[in-house]
Amino acid sequence: MNNAIRLAGTSIAITTTAVLLAACSALSPVETRELDARFGDAVRQARAQQTLNPEAGRNTDPVSGIDGVAAQNTIDEYQKSFKEPPRTFNVLGIGGTTTITP
Repeated sequence: MNNAIRLAGTSIAITTTAVLLAACSALSPVETRELDARFGDAVRQARAQQTLNPEAGRNTDPVSGIDGVAAQNTIDEYQKSFKEPPRTFNVLGIGGTTTITP
């Protein structure tokens, strides 16, 4: 009796495992390849549509229209913004309730 119950339990476990593994497999490998071949197309298309000048990285002409002193001050202020944290201030009355004492 014990062997029959053990054999039935083992066969149920093996059948359940086989069914679960079959459920996890892809239905058709052709569909998977078609999806993978087009993976990332939307991102590449959006990036191409948002690029104003695709050849801008190859342009070696210096930027004109800003003098050296102004450029240096701009760079210094930009780098200083990372060293000093922005000033914080307290905002009172967040949440819409205030208490008034008589």
